[in-house]
Amino acid sequence: KAIRQLGFVQADPIRAPARAQDLILRQRVVDYRAGELQRRYPCLDIEEDFFINYGFVPKPLRALMHPRTPRTAWSAERNAQAGSVLAFVRERGIAHPREVDAQFGHGKVLNWFGGSSKACTVLLDEMHHRGLLRIARRDSGTRLYAAVEPQTAVPDPALALDQLVDAIVHLYAPLPAPSLGSLMLHLRGGVPQWASLLGAALLRARQRLASARVDGIDWLWPRDENPASRRHRCDRTVRLLAPFDPVVWDRRRFELFWGWAYRFEAYTPAAKRLRGHYALPLLWHEQIIGWANLAVHDGSLVPDLGFVTGKPPRQREFRIALDDELDRVGEFLDLTARR
Repeated sequence: KAIRQLGFVQADPIRAPARAQDLILRQRVVDYRAGELQRRYPCLDIEEDFFINYGFVPKPLRALMHPRTPRTAWSAERNAQAGSVLAFVRERGIAHPREVDAQFGHGKVLNWFGGSSKACTVLLDEMHHRGLLRIARRDSGTRLYAAVEPQTAVPDPALALDQLVDAIVHLYAPLPAPSLGSLMLHLRGGVPQWASLLGAALLRARQRLASARVDGIDWLWPRDENPASRRHRCDRTVRLLAPFDPVVWDRRRFELFWGWAYRFEAYTPAAKRLRGHYALPLLWHEQIIGWANLAVHDGSLVPDLGFVTGKPPRQREFRIALDDELDRVGEFLDLTARR
């Protein structure tokens, strides 16, 4: 239900202290535990796929993006390899990349970050992106593949694009207008076959969305949402958010709302990091006032906190709320929080 409501949950393999998809869902699913999405995935009406990034989408949303035609066409040799692999996976039902590699042994190729990857692994990923394969489940984090029956073309690409854009706005609104433009570029990865239609889709979105100009910036949100509604009032809790949580995903909006720059620094050299390897934005009431890096030592949670002002709020209410959030994280990880 949470994924259906969100429309998309971005995934990331780094676990510090848990994967991004788990950190996102723990804020929205009662009694959620780390790894529960992976455990329940085969029984859920969702798919792993690329939308604006890689993650989890409801099956109806995935259907809007397929059949997907990437911008780079396969060679005849690559097509033949994919056909052989598809027949093998279909025969197996569910296939591990290791089994595919043992059967075909395509060797290794240069990957996008300069290292080497098994050619079979790269081919499986390409076939998944093209919609020939789906992720059936994971085994210790490794994707296991199943064949997909060919999907008929979407009858109205413009209507499908409008629905995809509405899903984006629903997830990230209120959006500064430039951020919606940036998200349309991200969407190109999900629907490369419609790259030439994205400009018109953006214009239609600007016409149908609710909007307001604040301090010279146009803000956009779904027309059926009322920003003044009581249900949008913030509670009095502390929340430690995933780096890719919808609340903080848009870095432009983050700086406009909270007046400081947050960056994901897991891939930044340690000596150049300002806030840590996997800093979780710390939300209190309506403000992001700091961040936390969480580590697990001897079975206990050890937080390393930082604050924009250099020190935490002095109110006792904050200390209690922070303790409560750390306890929730400990339960989510099946640990005992230690402060």
